Amino acid sequence: MRNIGAIKNVADLISYSNQIGVSLPFDEEVKSGPDSPLARPYALDSRIIGNRFAILPLEGWDGTADGRPTALTRRRWQRFGLSGAKLIFGGEAVAVRQDARGSPNQLMISEETVDEIGELRELLVRTHEEYFGDSDDLLVGLQLTHSGRVYRPPDKRGPEPRILYHHPVLDRRFGMTRDTPVMTDDDIARLIEDFVRAGKLAQRAGFDFVDIKHCHGYLGHEFLSAIDRPGHYGGSFENRTRFLREIVAGIRTEAPGLDIAVRLSAFDFLPFERGADGRGKPSAFSGERYPYAFGGDGTGLGINLAEPLAFLDLLIKIRIRLVCISGGAGYNAHILRPALVPPLGGYRPPEDPLAGVTRLISVTEELKRQRPELVYVGSGYSYLQRWLPNVAQSVVRHGMVDFVGIGRMSLCYPDIVADILAGRTLKGQFICRVCGDCMAAPANGMVSGCYTLDDFYRNRPEYQQLRRLKMKK
Repeated sequence: MRNIGAIKNVADLISYSNQIGVSLPFDEEVKSGPDSPLARPYALDSRIIGNRFAILPLEGWDGTADGRPTALTRRRWQRFGLSGAKLIFGGEAVAVRQDARGSPNQLMISEETVDEIGELRELLVRTHEEYFGDSDDLLVGLQLTHSGRVYRPPDKRGPEPRILYHHPVLDRRFGMTRDTPVMTDDDIARLIEDFVRAGKLAQRAGFDFVDIKHCHGYLGHEFLSAIDRPGHYGGSFENRTRFLREIVAGIRTEAPGLDIAVRLSAFDFLPFERGADGRGKPSAFSGERYPYAFGGDGTGLGINLAEPLAFLDLLIKIRIRLVCISGGAGYNAHILRPALVPPLGGYRPPEDPLAGVTRLISVTEELKRQRPELVYVGSGYSYLQRWLPNVAQSVVRHGMVDFVGIGRMSLCYPDIVADILAGRTLKGQFICRVCGDCMAAPANGMVSGCYTLDDFYRNRPEYQQLRRLKMKK
């Protein structure tokens, strides 16, 4: 595998893509100015979104013990504002209650924290106005989440999973037994009330929409694979989507006028683990079919979009238009977050990361082709590094996606969108290397940030701590 950062010219990139059997959408010339495909506004119902870039939800693991933002959180949201992107798709994964938090320092929305979370939005908008003069065409959302299997209590002892069913592979990975309790239908009903309450608070804080997270192995995503669960929230497709339907109905009643979006893992694979050679390999599974992958084909390694398309039909029915397409979860990171270098403790990719990027682009394109009524935000672009603008313009120009989502890249290069739209040469020293440190740090109890390229984080004590950990590995 070649590191895409070492590919310096278009001919070499196209030749390498052909060599590994990847058909990557690509425009050799990236246009700037108002006629650029990436600069064209998008009309979403009564709102105009000023360009075709979105900032995807990022979590910094840097809130307070009671879920409030800190100076580190505010710095990140301020940088969202100076990005130039006109769609902020969720901003940050914010827990709806204490046992929904994926880390003891995750933001949590409550009566006690809502004003400060609203101030994050205000800081983002003010910063955007300072740099770009107008925020009338800026749409800002908040992602609401429950962390499910990765819930981590305040004492930081380790995960204390909240699960919907017993998974034959993930139970082993998270150290669970058959005696580990499963959330009851009554537990879920109370959680739905918490999501509705969080939606009301997000509206009070001034957000334009909330994203009800259904991706990456978190609880909303787990509902979609709860085929073995009895009761009202498992088994049939109708039951597995009841959680979303009841949240949406509650928010429509309690917070009228608040828009709703969904970030969806539209396909999933078997959990992967580190093999003897360091590369990822599928975890052992004894059944003839692997039925726990939403959007999977039963093999654990393939895609079937029948249920994801049914999910999109549901979104249309319940009047949700904005959807961000992702794939997989932390347990198969190469399909969720394509990268050549694994984070600490992770596995090297079993495929070229360009194949992972192309898979995400292709799945999004196919969903959009079959359900064009929805508005699609794509993901997985950061691995492309210097070639991100070329691919971004191509996918938008060809109608493969409506918005290009920027995730990890925004940590180290917050104004990359502004530079692309203005036709400026990208600042090579800030282009994301996809090194995994922004994920390795929080996995080891530190705040997230770009310790490789951002001097702000390089000058923090966690940088030396992270270096020592990497040397031990």
